[in-house]
Amino acid sequence: MNTSSRAVTCALAGRGVGYNPPNRFERLQLTPDPDAEAPADEERPHPRTEFFHDASDSILTRNDSPDIPFTHGLNPYRGCEHGCAYCFARPYHEYLGWSSGLDFETKILVKLRAPELLRRELSSPRWVPENIAMSGVTDCYQPCERQFRITRGCLEVCAEFRQPISIVTKNALVARDRDVLAGLARLGCAAVYLSVTTLDPDLAGKLEPRASRPAARLRAMRELADAGIPVGVMTAPIIPGLNDHEVPGILAAAAAAGATRAGYVVLRLPHAVKEIFQRWLDDHALGKKARVLDRVRELRGGQLNVSEWGARLRGEGIFAEQIRDLFAVAARRAGLNQERLALNPAHFRRAGGEQLTLF
Repeated sequence: MNTSSRAVTCALAGRGVGYNPPNRFERLQLTPDPDAEAPADEERPHPRTEFFHDASDSILTRNDSPDIPFTHGLNPYRGCEHGCAYCFARPYHEYLGWSSGLDFETKILVKLRAPELLRRELSSPRWVPENIAMSGVTDCYQPCERQFRITRGCLEVCAEFRQPISIVTKNALVARDRDVLAGLARLGCAAVYLSVTTLDPDLAGKLEPRASRPAARLRAMRELADAGIPVGVMTAPIIPGLNDHEVPGILAAAAAAGATRAGYVVLRLPHAVKEIFQRWLDDHALGKKARVLDRVRELRGGQLNVSEWGARLRGEGIFAEQIRDLFAVAARRAGLNQERLALNPAHFRRAGGEQLTLF
C-alpha cells in the first residue's frame, strides 16, 4: 500500500478504527483515490465524538435467541466510544445510515429519556418481572456516561421498583454506582460482570482504546465486591492466537479481586467487522495475523463468521473444545462458578408500593 493510501486507512490514536468501511445498505460509496497525494503540510484531522439525541419511544428490547442468557435488554446508548476493534455491534450502525468503522465510535446516539421510558415500562401491568441485562449491545458505562448519567438514572428506577438488573461493562466507571447497586444486591437484584480481554495494558490500549485499562477494571471488581455486590468476569472475546493463552491469568486475577463467576465468548466477526479486525491486525499484530485468522476459521467451519445459534458464541471443532476445556480448568482452579447466581424478582413492586402478585 502506498503512502497516500495508508494515510486514509491507518490507525488513529485513541480510536479502534481509522476509517469508515462502506455501509452494506448504501448503493453509493466513496473511495479515496490511492494515487492522489495530499499536500505535505496537511494533517489528517482527528475526529471528535459527536452525540445525537435518540428519540426512541421504548427502552427495553426483547430477544428469543436460545444462546443468549436473558430475554430483555436495556442499552442507553447506540454506538460506543470504547472503540473495540472486534466489537460485534458495529454493523448495527449501518441501520442508521452510518458506517461500522469510525462512525460507530464517534457518532453516539444518547437515549436521554431512558429512565423515564424504563419507569413507564416497569409500571405497565403487562410487565412480568425478570432480569434485565444492560450492555447487551453497547456499553452502558462508556465514557460519555460520566456526563449524561443515563445508566445511573436507569439504576435508580430499578431500585425504586426493586427490579433485577445485570450489567456487563469494560469500564471501571461502574464502581461509581455501587451505592445503588449495593441496595439492589441486598435484595438479590443486581450483579455486575467486568469484561477483561487481556491483562496487558499495551494490548488493551490498542484493542480497546477508550475502555478502562485492565488494572482499573480489577480495582472496580474489588470495590463492587467489597460493597456486597455479586461480581463476575467475562473473558470476552477470546481471540485464538492472540489472547487465549491469558485465560488462566485473567480468571485468577479476577478471583483475587472478588469475582465469583466467569464466562466467555469467542471472537465474532459479522459483516464489516471482518475487514475492520483484519485491518487492526495489519496495524498492531501483523506477525500474528495469519495464525489468528486460521484459528478463527477452524472455529467457524472454514469461515470467519457463522451466525447459527450455539456455534456463534463458542465456535465448533478442536480449537473450540480446547478453549472450553482451558476455561473450565482455569475457572475451577480459581474457585469460580462454584455456585449458581440467580437474581430474585420476588421483591419487585409497582410504583407507589403496590406489590406484584407472583405465580
